[in-house]
Amino acid sequence: MGAARMRVGLGYDVHPFGGAGPLILGGVELPGPGLAGHSDADVVAHVAADALLGAAGLPDLGTLLPADDDQWRGVRSIELVRAVAARLVESGWRVVNIDVVVAIEEPRLGPHVAAMCANLVDALGESRADDELMVSVKPKRGEGVGFVGRREGIEAWAVALIERATQ
Repeated sequence: MGAARMRVGLGYDVHPFGGAGPLILGGVELPGPGLAGHSDADVVAHVAADALLGAAGLPDLGTLLPADDDQWRGVRSIELVRAVAARLVESGWRVVNIDVVVAIEEPRLGPHVAAMCANLVDALGESRADDELMVSVKPKRGEGVGFVGRREGIEAWAVALIERATQ
């Protein structure tokens, strides 16, 4: 059986509120309390990066860029996506699409979705399969249920599709 031409990866992340910095999602600074984490705790960027790494068969984000490495302390997570994109290119992969779901009660993300998508597309740089790379970010609410509904934190998932780069 030949090598796979396309692969799918899944990313998941959760962060509680309580960080010292601003709330950053998809590289966009939003109103509201920041998230606790080693970097800027951008769950949208984290799940996109983990989905891409999983699809490529590379180590997860925490293994590749560990939280106990001070090099990554306070870094903007959109830069982590940029680093993952470079690894994909080195491994012979290109990104076809990324689909992100982010669960947050407040603030409302609708007005910021286009900017988040644009930031992710930009961070993917030369790892994009073509100019029509599809990146979507879909905000959901907790509807008062669970830690998201109680406004204790944010949860996110992503699915990514990658393909072998053509020579």
